[in-house]
Amino acid sequence: MNTTPVRIDELRRLASDAMRAHGLQPDFSAAALSEAGAATAAAGSPGADIRDLRSLLWSSIDNDDSQDLDQIEVAEALPDGRFKLRVGIADVDSVVKVGSAVDEHARTNTTSVYTAAAIYPMLPERLSTNLTSLAQDEDRLCLVIEMMVDGGGVLGQSSIYRALVRNRAKLAYRSVAAWLLGAGAVPPRLSAVAGLETQLRLQDGIAQTLKRQRQGKGALEFDTAENRAVYDAGVLIDLQPDPQNRAQELIEEFMIAANGVAARFLELHGRASLRRVLRIPKRWDRILQLAKDAGEYLPAAPDAVALNAFLIKRRESAPAQFAELSLAVIKCLGAGEYMAKLPGEASPGHFGLAVRDYTHSTAPNRRFPDLLTQRLLKAALNDQPAPYGDAELPALAAHCTEQEGNAKKVERQIEKSAAAMLLGSRIGTRFEGIVTGASEKGTWVRIANPAAEGRVVKGFQGFDVGNHVHVQLLHVDVARGFIDFVGIH
Repeated sequence: MNTTPVRIDELRRLASDAMRAHGLQPDFSAAALSEAGAATAAAGSPGADIRDLRSLLWSSIDNDDSQDLDQIEVAEALPDGRFKLRVGIADVDSVVKVGSAVDEHARTNTTSVYTAAAIYPMLPERLSTNLTSLAQDEDRLCLVIEMMVDGGGVLGQSSIYRALVRNRAKLAYRSVAAWLLGAGAVPPRLSAVAGLETQLRLQDGIAQTLKRQRQGKGALEFDTAENRAVYDAGVLIDLQPDPQNRAQELIEEFMIAANGVAARFLELHGRASLRRVLRIPKRWDRILQLAKDAGEYLPAAPDAVALNAFLIKRRESAPAQFAELSLAVIKCLGAGEYMAKLPGEASPGHFGLAVRDYTHSTAPNRRFPDLLTQRLLKAALNDQPAPYGDAELPALAAHCTEQEGNAKKVERQIEKSAAAMLLGSRIGTRFEGIVTGASEKGTWVRIANPAAEGRVVKGFQGFDVGNHVHVQLLHVDVARGFIDFVGIH
């Protein structure tokens, strides 16, 4: 590919500037760094309120280079055909106290920001990748969400408690997925721990039954891929799609189940919660048209079960085009948001996941809503007042939604800056792409080589989300992350 080499330090400067421009702090304060430097791992010993579960075959699966390990998992097959599934979540709250300088930084940004240039962690790395991480071969305190699952993937009795745990194996998505599907060797750490191969096979089977159960209720399944920056000796050479794999599905299903249990736990204890919701899509009319263009029909009113059946059919009949259809439908569904929910109030639920009760609780090192929820759960367990008042939660929900949006803007902008750098020598080149946005705010097209999205500034008449179009590269602005195309009809 004829591209211009990109130095990572250039992108880092742009990323820091973009963070500030969107109300995010790229750097920790001196006070926060001082707190992190003086911090120690959460102390605790087995007792009445802390169970000793270090003997179980816990493991984690995350990205290849992740060190901020938020959760670990272990499962058990029971004689009656049911399964006991445990998800352990890092007890970040025991180290990061409400109102501390570290907490204030986390509350301001609300999330770690992942750019093509650098990662801007929500917590100082001495905490997130060490003291509050469920690191391999370390004894750690965690919050355990325990669930019973029957053979059909239906959740039954559940409980939440504190425990002392030990991660036996830090595993990576790609190698585990390849092994699960018979396309790769068993990862070395997996084979080094007796019984862990059988344990991961058990977990995979449970995850697939949970997935089928949700799909039956209308959970939407897409082919999506975040772009991965590829560097060679500090030089960005490409942006490549990083599609979801079988191991990521396993973790996703367990986290969805655990987040549902956390939401219901707070409701049953008469506590307010911070829910994650995805409302009924406003652009259902465009989804109807996408189905019609494919020779299919959907109900006039939004229907997740019907939409999922359509997606499954299209995956089978037109697999080469399914990723593009997925992107178009996702754009029409809109973004999720956080919402404060008081006990007894109705919740919109999550249209895409086909669940009514859903919060974010499983990534407290990376997302402030999860740390907030952890504190609510621990207060309920200890029968103590919540650290956040019912009147405070709506403002926090709105802030977390806003900052999540700002973080995504930064991530997209730096990805576009990287793509603009790569495309700088290709002005005038024609590309085939898919329309990802079409409104009064502008028309956007995604191309594949490199994976990038740009605005169609001329010749966009008749373009709509999901259309396959041809465009010509007109201009790039690296500093602002602009990639401008002209539509070719």
